[in-house]
Amino acid sequence: MNSHKHARLTPKGRALLVSRVLDEGWTVADASMAAGVSKRTSYKWLARFKAEGERGLLDRSSRPRRCPRGLSVQEQGSLEALRRQRWPLWRIALQSGRGVATVSRCMKRLGLSRLKALEPPVPIVRYERAAAGELLHIDTKKLGRIDGIGHRITGDRTKNHNRGIGWDMVHLAIDDHSRVSFAQVLPDEKSVSCVQFLRQAVAYYASLGVRIERVMTDNGTGYKNTFKAACDELGIRHIKTRPYTPKTNGKAERFVQTSLREWAYARPYISSAQREAALQPFLHRYNWHRPHCALNRQPPMSRIPAVSNLLELDT
Repeated sequence: MNSHKHARLTPKGRALLVSRVLDEGWTVADASMAAGVSKRTSYKWLARFKAEGERGLLDRSSRPRRCPRGLSVQEQGSLEALRRQRWPLWRIALQSGRGVATVSRCMKRLGLSRLKALEPPVPIVRYERAAAGELLHIDTKKLGRIDGIGHRITGDRTKNHNRGIGWDMVHLAIDDHSRVSFAQVLPDEKSVSCVQFLRQAVAYYASLGVRIERVMTDNGTGYKNTFKAACDELGIRHIKTRPYTPKTNGKAERFVQTSLREWAYARPYISSAQREAALQPFLHRYNWHRPHCALNRQPPMSRIPAVSNLLELDT
C-alpha cells in the first residue's frame, strides 16, 4: 500500500514511535497519544519492528495473498491467443465468461491493449545514394503571406494584417548523397510551378557539375502527367513515395523543418518579399558553411567533387 495524504504515520513516524518506546522509555500510551494513533496501532508497529526490523515499518501491498477467481496461467494464455487473432476485448470477455475489466487488465499486463501492438514495428530503413545526383528529393511547404508584424509577436489580435491575404509556396530540393539544397518561393504548387522548379533545380545542380538521374516526390497533383513529361524530356526517372508515408521522402521532410526553424520562422519579417530575400542567404549558409551531422559535421558542398576545393576560399 501507499500512505495516503491523511495518514497519521509514515515510515519515519513509525520509526519515531518505536524509538520513543524502545530507546527513550516512553510508555505505549504516551507514544500513541503523541503520534495521534491508538495503542493497538502502536503495538502493531512494535511487533513488526521486533519481527522484521526496519523493513517491518515499510508499507505493504494491499493485494490479497490468494485470489481464487484470479486468472490462471493457462487462462491468460487462452485469452492472449484470442487477442492475437485480433478479437476485441468485449468478445474475448464474452467467450471466456470474464468481465471486460478483467480482460482489459490482462491485456495491459501482456502489452496487447492496442491492436497495433500485435504487429511488429516496421524497421527503419536508412539509406544514402553513392554519388551526388543519383536521387533528388523534392517537397513543398505552404507559408502564409506577410504584410506587417502579426499578432504572434505584437500580441494584438485586433489588428491582424495577414489574415486572408493568401499563401506562398516554397519548393525545396535536396540531394540524397551530398545534402546540397535548392529552394524557390513560387505562387502555388500547380504543375506549371512544379515543372518550373524542376528545371531551375536541374540547372542549379548542373552548374555544380552534378547531373540529376532520379527525382522523388510525393503524390501531389502537381507531380502528375505534366511533371512526368518534363522528367522524360530531361532524362530523369520520376519516383513517387508510398501513399500516406512521408518518411519515404524523409530527407526532404527534414530539410523542410530545418528551413522553417532557421529561415522562415527564425526572425520577424515585415513582408513576404523580405522573407523571400532571406531565403538565398540561408541556402548559401546551409550548403557552404553549416555543419551537417550526417556528413560528419562537414558542409554539404564538401561532397560535391567539382566545388569541394572552393570551400577554403568561401569561408
